[in-house]
Parts: sequence; C-alpha cells; structure tokens
Amino acid sequence: MDVLNLLILAAEEFVFYYPLAMSIVWIVGALYFFYRRERRYGSTPPVLSHYPMVSVLIPAHNEQDAIQSTVESIMQVNYPNFEVIVIDDGSKDDTPLILEQLAEKYNILRVLILEKNMGKPSALRFGTLASRGEIMITIDADAYVEPEAITWMVSHFVSGPRVGAVTGNPRVRNRTSLLAKVQVGEYSSIIGMIKRTQRLLGKVLTVSGVIVAFRKEALYDVGLWDIDMITDDINITWKLEKRFWDIRYEPKAMCWILVPESLKGLWRQRLRWSQGGGEVIRRHIGIWTDWRYRRLWPVYTEYVVSVIWSYTYFILLVLWILGWFLPVPDTHFRFIPDWKGTLLVFLCIIQFGVSLFIDSHYEKGLFRQIFWVIWYPIVYWILTALATVWATPKALTRKMGEHATWVSPDRGLN
Repeated sequence: MDVLNLLILAAEEFVFYYPLAMSIVWIVGALYFFYRRERRYGSTPPVLSHYPMVSVLIPAHNEQDAIQSTVESIMQVNYPNFEVIVIDDGSKDDTPLILEQLAEKYNILRVLILEKNMGKPSALRFGTLASRGEIMITIDADAYVEPEAITWMVSHFVSGPRVGAVTGNPRVRNRTSLLAKVQVGEYSSIIGMIKRTQRLLGKVLTVSGVIVAFRKEALYDVGLWDIDMITDDINITWKLEKRFWDIRYEPKAMCWILVPESLKGLWRQRLRWSQGGGEVIRRHIGIWTDWRYRRLWPVYTEYVVSVIWSYTYFILLVLWILGWFLPVPDTHFRFIPDWKGTLLVFLCIIQFGVSLFIDSHYEKGLFRQIFWVIWYPIVYWILTALATVWATPKALTRKMGEHATWVSPDRGLN
C-alpha cells in the first residue's frame, strides 16, 4: 500500500506541475515572439518583389449553409494573382448546385465534383493536381478570410526558399453561446501561444488546417497528403518537417471560423483531434532512429507526455469519484481545486490575459471575453483528457491504408 500511495502522490504532482510548467513556457515564448518578431512588422502587409500564382483550395462536404459566404469572402482578398478551386467531396445536400451557380458568377472559380465521399486528404490531393499556382492555400468551408491574409502568407515564401508551409491565425466568429465564447480564449491562449513558442523552437507541431499555405514543390516533395489519416493538417506538417522544410506561423493572416456550439459537436471535434494526433505519433515513431530528426524529438516527447498526463488525470478523477462510495487509497486530488488547483487557475488567467493582450492588436475589444474564458480550464482539463483517453487506443490500433472519410462538423449555425 505504501508503494501505491507513493505512485498516487507522484501522479498528483505530475498532474499539477506539467500544465504549470507548460503554461509558463507558452507565456514566455509568446511574449518573446510578439516583441522580437511580430510587433516590429506593423499592420501593413509588405510590398512583394513579385506575386506568385496562388491556388486557394476549399474542400467541402455537405456545406450548403456555409459554402457560398466562404467563396464570396475569398473573392474580396487584396491579392492580384489567384484562383479558387472548391472540391465537393460527395455531398448529399445542395452544395454542388450552389457551387455551379457560383462558378457562373466568378470566372476564377473552378469546381471539382467527386461522386463519393473520399475524405478531406483525397479532396486536397485532387485540388492540388488540378491547380495552376505555385502556392497552395487551403481553407475550411466555413472560413472568412481577411483581405490581406494571402499577402502576409505569401511574403514568407518570397523571402525564404526553404519555407514549405505558413499557418495562419484562425479567429472565432460565432460567440452566441458559452461554449463558443470559451473557445475564443482557447484559440488565443492555447493554439496561438503554442504556435508562437514552437516557431521560436524551430519546429511547429501542426499547421492549422483551417487556413494554411503550402509551397507546391514541398507538397510534391513529401508525396502530398496521406489519404488514410483522420487529420490532414498534423500529418502533412510532420511529413514536411521530416524533409526539413521550414514551417512558419503568421498571426496577421487571419480568418474567421465557426466553432462547435454543442457538447456533442465539441466532443466529436476533440475526439478527431486526439485520434489524429495519436495516428501521427504512431506513423512517425521512426524519427527516433535517425539523428537528423533530433529537433523533432522534443515535440514528439511533449505530445506523448500530454497523453500520459490525460490518462493520469483521468485515473485520479476516477479514484476521487470512487472515494465517495468505496474505500480507496488516499489521494489529494480534488475536482474542486485546493491551493494547487487555485494556483493553476490563477496562472491560466494570466495566460489568457497575455494571449488576449497580444491578439487585441488584431481584434479590438477582445478583453471583453476574459469573463467567459475563465471556464476554459474545466473544459480543457476534463474534456480534452477524456477525449484523449477514449481516442488514443483507436488511433494506435486502427487499420491504416483506407480512405479517411469525413462528415461536416458542427459549424454552430444553429
């Protein structure tokens, strides 16, 4: 029993210190990135020496409620040389009909109609093969792209011949429910801060599939997207990293997206994210056998540790619940936080404050969301942990090689 109690005590310390340490790393990294790299470039996009042809790819599946506004928003961008390709991936609603009408209206829009659902990676492959651009920009079917976003992303490719991808800055535009408002803080304090910090370290774990630009040469170099991966963005990132292409984060390349506003939709999204991360870790475990990939080892390790944290948190949560009914080993874990939990929540608020301060340079009035984002620690620690525990075994055992089909996610339209 003494050994068991020691293990539980060690688990409690791990559950406390891991998010504490990572939060500090993200805060310091994001502030350094902002003051040394981000702020000095101002808000006006640079004038480029040339404007390479850009192909905007929009994969869609049953997106009749969102696709028209997305296409019309991309037509308003301030970039002189681009085309738009929408790939309808076997939609059963009116998406193909809407796209045909839009194609008649815009001469730079082309539409590819796939007869059956083959998955987002396959749709992106077909779109790339049909494209004419040197740069591929992929956006989700619910995204409103800022007019200067393309110029900001393309500027990295013009200045850096080894730049393989540039990930943009997705912002939440539906804020009519608590879940949506909480995710405003998540996209700033978790996704944005992590990408800023990872960019400093030289290895970005994943691009944001909702808005990302690729050099076509780099995509062909890595064999395009793998059709059997549940998440296209994280896997293509690792393929590019393993071929030593530079991946950058451009916070000024903003787009506005719809996030889930139901627990069911949010749960499905987090399951997909967790499963996709697990599949990538499984597929790319070979990096440990090659010294050239040593700069990827910390990123790989951090993800594995985060999975271990989720399982540890889940086990302690179960023990805490059982402790109300059965005699179980002593644990100091509390669902309602004691001083350790209070310290974590306090640091989380600081993290939110820093992230909202940084992103308020792009979105005025963002600090009004601080009241809502204080609920995020509960969503993050519980929902993310449960999704990871549930999805990881499937990710490690799923038969690979078949098309990873998809369904249209919860866009929060209701």
